[in-house]
Amino acid sequence: MEVLCRLSYSGVLLGARAMIPGTIEAPTPWDDERMRFAASLLLVAVACGSAESPEPNLPTGLSIRTSGGTVTLEVQVADTATERRVGLMGRESLEPYDGMAFLWDEPVETTFWMKDTRIPLSIAFWDGQGRIISILDMDPCTDDPCSSYGPGEPFVGAVEVGRGTFAMRGVAVGDTVELAVADA
Repeated sequence: MEVLCRLSYSGVLLGARAMIPGTIEAPTPWDDERMRFAASLLLVAVACGSAESPEPNLPTGLSIRTSGGTVTLEVQVADTATERRVGLMGRESLEPYDGMAFLWDEPVETTFWMKDTRIPLSIAFWDGQGRIISILDMDPCTDDPCSSYGPGEPFVGAVEVGRGTFAMRGVAVGDTVELAVADA
């Protein structure tokens, strides 16, 4: 927006002829229209380039090595602040995916809540070595205040699945997580 404002004050948006030194010719309507179009494109590009998508990335495979073998889940990845904030809010089901993985570049000490999440979930948190450090069950919540859920120690990732999925598939604290993140 600052660039757009600077261009308009410098005379650039007045028309192409106003930019040519030594000319005092008034811009034609075609020049004004063309410049307004170019300015509109610039504004759209700036606005679109700075916005974070609230939609999580395409699904990817998440493997959990357990004492009974490997459990594979197909999850959507939320790796931006906006994607993590929205999470699974408003969804009626997890289908066609098994859940959602939340990723951070550095260890964090934060909590999750279930505000406007309509389905009961289980969540597993893992540390920088991929070791699951906590598994919790979470209740849907539509009224404030909602409960907060966290492992009570730093983690770099978490995965939410339908409640009971971890227990049913033999996933436990101490198991290890491997996420196949596709290159953008």
